[in-house]
Amino acid sequence: MMTDVKTAVPQAKLDGVLIQPMIPDGQEVIVGVVRDPQFGPVLMFGSGGVEVEGLKDVAFALAPLTLAEAQALLHNTWAGRKLAGYRNVGAGDETAVLQTILHLGQLAADHPQLVEIEINPLRVFLTSALALDVRARLAE
Repeated sequence: MMTDVKTAVPQAKLDGVLIQPMIPDGQEVIVGVVRDPQFGPVLMFGSGGVEVEGLKDVAFALAPLTLAEAQALLHNTWAGRKLAGYRNVGAGDETAVLQTILHLGQLAADHPQLVEIEINPLRVFLTSALALDVRARLAE
C-alpha cells in the first residue's frame, strides 16, 4: 500500500497506516440515555443503524433499570424480539444487549453531568456485541 501511494502521489508524506479489522454482519440496535429535567435519566432501546428513523421501533424506561425492567424494555420492541432470530436473520446475544442497557442506565444514574449518550449502532453478534458509534454530551 505504501509503495502504491508513493507511486501514485510521489509528493505525499505518509507516516504510516492504520489497519483495523472488518466488523462482521450482525443485528443493529440503538441504546441511549437522555436526562429529562423532571424524570432524570431516561433510557431508550430499539432498532438501530439506518432503521432507527424509518421503523420508529423504540421503547423507553427510567434509569437505572433492574434486569426484569431491561428485559421488558427489550421485548417491547421488534429489535429486541428479533434477537432470538427471525427468518434469515441470525440470533444475537441478548445477554450482551441487556448488560449494555443495564450499564448505560447505571452510568447515567451515577453521573448527573452526563446529559445524553447514544450508541448507534450497537452491532449484536451471536455471542457478543460491539459499539460501532458512540456520542455523548456532558453538562456545561
